[in-house]
Amino acid sequence: MTRQPRSNSEIRTIAHHAGTVLVGQLAVMAFSVTDTIVAGRFAEGALAALSVASAIFISVFVSLMGVLQALLPVWAELHGARREHEVGQSVRQSLYLCGATIVIGMAILLYPGALLRWTQVPDGMREEVERYLGVLAFALAPALLFRLFSTLSQSLGLPKVVTALQIVALFIKLPLSIWFTFGGAGLPAMGLVGCGWATLVVNWLLLGSAVWLLRNEQTYKACRIWERIEPPDWRQIGQFARLGIPAGLAVLVEVTSFTLMALFIARLGTAASAAHQIASNLTALAYMVPLSLAIATSARVSWWLGAGDPAHARRACRTGVLLAVGCALFLAGCMVVLRQPLANIYSDNPQVIAVAATLLLATALYHLADAVQTLCVFVLRCYRITVAPLVIYCTLLWGVGLGGSYALAYQGLGPWPAMQSPLAFWLMSALALLITALLFSALLWRTLQQSARPLLKPAP
Repeated sequence: MTRQPRSNSEIRTIAHHAGTVLVGQLAVMAFSVTDTIVAGRFAEGALAALSVASAIFISVFVSLMGVLQALLPVWAELHGARREHEVGQSVRQSLYLCGATIVIGMAILLYPGALLRWTQVPDGMREEVERYLGVLAFALAPALLFRLFSTLSQSLGLPKVVTALQIVALFIKLPLSIWFTFGGAGLPAMGLVGCGWATLVVNWLLLGSAVWLLRNEQTYKACRIWERIEPPDWRQIGQFARLGIPAGLAVLVEVTSFTLMALFIARLGTAASAAHQIASNLTALAYMVPLSLAIATSARVSWWLGAGDPAHARRACRTGVLLAVGCALFLAGCMVVLRQPLANIYSDNPQVIAVAATLLLATALYHLADAVQTLCVFVLRCYRITVAPLVIYCTLLWGVGLGGSYALAYQGLGPWPAMQSPLAFWLMSALALLITALLFSALLWRTLQQSARPLLKPAP
């Protein structure tokens, strides 16, 4: 990254970084899209089981990933301050935190039975869900370690390296998922669990490639990552935890509200679960755009803060917000206009298509709010603000979103009778996320105003 004072330079820098990240994120999302389409073509029951299983895995993975992703501002600031020699020691200390996340995540994925029983997932679906998650448990470690590599690369302004690996991985994942699921060439059909085995293979290949690059590529050598690992520095790990744990918990609240939505919808039958899986998959796909912009913007904001220029950090923030809102409006419009053909890509069941097309009307509003709050929460982490977003998430996403959704779907809410439809969950979740976006925007505006105050003091 270079110091470029003009606003159009910030637009180009953020847009280029975000665009590169987006290509890689879309390649990763294509893993999920591939599994959804393959499972849907294999059997409607497999698609319904995937809806439940993927919701659990995504909750675990994305929450733990949030802990590691929150370290991006730390390394970006060191890079902006030209202190690359300190990055390697910081990365090595982060491995202790990463190891803890791996142990926690694997324990949850290997023993999901209590959660499945509590949410009343039908007995006929549980066995396939547990088999799928059992395979993904051993795909979690390479996935989280690769995420650490990805966070480091993005903080150093090297997103192309990550994106190239993710694109190659997609071309390996696609044929493996089809082969393992349907069988062929002497391999028996595995069904849904075949998608899990394909993910396992690809994740370990990605990690192996990342290790090779860290050892051999000149761009990483300035960070001196491959020096002998030090004993745990509890002061530094504590700083990581104070930044990463609230961020991870905030992601956990957001994602578990999504997960529990899928689990509660499962009792409405396979058609409802399949339609919800289509809507959630498209929403997650669209989310990659604001996520990429948030990663690029936070890297740029932290770089300017490390370089000692808070004014340009604020300019980078404003640029990121405008880009995120513009892209969100476009994608939400596509969801509304193309809802029928989009649903038809995933299923040939008329009932599933009809329900999914209706859900996409609500997901358009959901995405608009999601884009704004995502950009805000990433930039707030650059200013080390993590606790307030966590409180807001808990109150609104669990309280208004999930609690209100369950009430509207199964019990009735005020003058509205019970809808007995997944639409209830999407409507209330969109409302909760909209309020969240408004509160985050206000918090970010106040934070930026406070960061400007020292600049207004007269020179001595």
